[in-house]
Amino acid sequence: MTDEDILHRIRSLVEEEEALRQPGTPRDPVRLAHLEESLDQCWDLLRQRRAQREFHGDAAAASPRGVETVEHYLQ
Repeated sequence: MTDEDILHRIRSLVEEEEALRQPGTPRDPVRLAHLEESLDQCWDLLRQRRAQREFHGDAAAASPRGVETVEHYLQ
């Protein structure tokens, strides 16, 4: 998976999230929560890959972390 693939996935998830948040659209809190978790995982993976490159590591060595990990990061 490349950075471009991850960014494409992020854009797709954001588009779906925005569509679900449109006025008049039935609320699906379970799907929205899943989208938010997936977005957090994608952003985390992208940050990992960028950090690997910055410190001369192998970006391909980065791997997605579980929801339980990325959801508990301090903001």
